[in-house]
Amino acid sequence: MRFIRLFVAFITGFFVASSAANAGDPENTLYMDLKDGRVVIEMRPDLAPNHVKRIKELVRQKFYDGVVFHRVIAGFMAQTGDPTGTGMGGSGQNIKAEFNSAPHVRGTLSMARASSPDSADSQFFIVLADSNFLDGQYTVWGNVTKGMEFVDNIKKGDSAQNGKVTDPDKIVKLRVAADVKE
Repeated sequence: MRFIRLFVAFITGFFVASSAANAGDPENTLYMDLKDGRVVIEMRPDLAPNHVKRIKELVRQKFYDGVVFHRVIAGFMAQTGDPTGTGMGGSGQNIKAEFNSAPHVRGTLSMARASSPDSADSQFFIVLADSNFLDGQYTVWGNVTKGMEFVDNIKKGDSAQNGKVTDPDKIVKLRVAADVKE
């Protein structure tokens, strides 16, 4: 068991270190403001260039501002990106899958989708705990580099209803760091 924990820690550290090439790049960094504080997200155009491009387009349109976390499962993930708040909506533009080798470890951002691999739109989820069973089946496009404690505070949903959240928390605002003048 100790070996497994050390191995997971090594892999997680490797994933974060390997993505350092984009670290500090304001054009590929997002600021997600939640009720409890700011989450910094490093986007990974090296893994999913079309998804990153589309996410930035939506962010610059302020598409995600005020959008709720409609599905949140404790110990698994927090899902958002549906302007209707039902889990059935999106921006109306599907993106072809860009499955990659990045693992679904704590802090990973990945696209939600329906049964078709090419059905991702605007919905995404943040992994709350390592979920390697998702690897290779969903497009990883980023990772949280700061503020994961604020993600952990997002209101959890009802496990009997697949994580559906009553009176859900929301994204206050989401911005590309290059566009923020602070």
